[in-house]
Amino acid sequence: MSEALVTPDIRSGRLDQVDYDSNFEDLHAPFTMHEARVEADRCYFCYDAPCMDACPTSIDIPLFIREIATGNPNGSAKTILNQNILGGMCARVCPTETLCEEVCVREKAEGKPVKIGQLQRYATDHFFETTKEHPFTRAAATGKKVAVVGAGPAGLSCAHRLATHGHDVEIFEARAKSGGLNEHGIAAYKTTHDFAQLEVDFVMSIGGITIKNEQALGRDISVEQLRNDYDAVFLGMGLGNTNELGLSGEDNDGCLDAVAYIEALRQTDDMSTLHVGRDIVVIGGGMTAIDVAIQTKLLGAENVTIAYRRGQENMNASLYEQELAQTHGVIIRHWLQPDALVSNDKGEITGIKLEYTSADGGSLSGTGETVEIKADQIFKAIGQQFDSSALSDTGIDIEARRIKVSEDRKTSLSKVWAGGDCVAGGEDLTVASVEDGKVAAESIHSFLSR
Repeated sequence: MSEALVTPDIRSGRLDQVDYDSNFEDLHAPFTMHEARVEADRCYFCYDAPCMDACPTSIDIPLFIREIATGNPNGSAKTILNQNILGGMCARVCPTETLCEEVCVREKAEGKPVKIGQLQRYATDHFFETTKEHPFTRAAATGKKVAVVGAGPAGLSCAHRLATHGHDVEIFEARAKSGGLNEHGIAAYKTTHDFAQLEVDFVMSIGGITIKNEQALGRDISVEQLRNDYDAVFLGMGLGNTNELGLSGEDNDGCLDAVAYIEALRQTDDMSTLHVGRDIVVIGGGMTAIDVAIQTKLLGAENVTIAYRRGQENMNASLYEQELAQTHGVIIRHWLQPDALVSNDKGEITGIKLEYTSADGGSLSGTGETVEIKADQIFKAIGQQFDSSALSDTGIDIEARRIKVSEDRKTSLSKVWAGGDCVAGGEDLTVASVEDGKVAAESIHSFLSR
């Protein structure tokens, strides 16, 4: 199908600079001291707190909130960071509405939970703003060296915990800039003012950790080499490959990888230089779909639609995030799957044809009925895959196309642990990756202490 007279409208500078600055400021204004103490006073400080059970890193939430209530925000931050060294970022990006806040007693009784995420941000921000000292001290050097692959949440968490035990850690990061998805893959309005790099520097300040950038597994280093040169290895390289739509013409410039676009947005110093279409269609139902949809809207796109193949209740993005997108003017349409890309006589994308779907007994199928939506740009946000090619012939077992690990994050290969998105069963959450790194580090420490 072609539309000879239709030309895509993709350009930069759709807004005035003041609008760019305003649109990409903090999603939520941070609490003032008064607001934080008032909110902290709402906590019941439950003895058997369900919020703690819901936190993947097991932060003592009642304790850190009580410390805020009693005027000790830095003590509160130390309580948080003791369990989650990236607690500042998690306070910004964690889906607290489906974790700790969802099970809050106040939520169950009143439908209005204690704002745990915002309180966590208040405490950690206060700490970073008022002290330069690291809250933890490094144990005496053990003489042991550990290699960590990936400077994302899992790798940083693992490295920090190992360093506190006195081990020396070298992190190998494929990108030129460290931080993983915290730096490259999270919406710009959720983590402003270069916070991801502040947190990387904070982790490094414990001592005993070095980062070697632009060192990719399978290209510059190998598992065998690391096992020979180090006493233990942790793999935390995340996911590398974006899933394809499987449509003809998908390599067209108008059909984009949502993760790559978010990364470009996060790394630019001038939002006005980013090219964005007037009409956008995003394919997917997770956080990446929500993030790229909202951000294209904030860049000046007029019409942004998310198309998801199942119902609202099946979307990986929380109801809160879905509502956030809708309040920004994003339209979410369900029970639609991509069928074909529409282009003009020049081969430029001008729209997408989508097929209506239905689920009978849980099995998804197309109905044969289609609808066409005008689009200058199509964004692919249907998940990522782990690239296991660098692990070929290493003896590391793969399960469900990711690294198979035990409860303590050991792989099937001696001296090698793994965690984060790259492991089987891994969740696409910063906080879950932090926990993986922490658990693996304790297991590695036990191994090295024999």
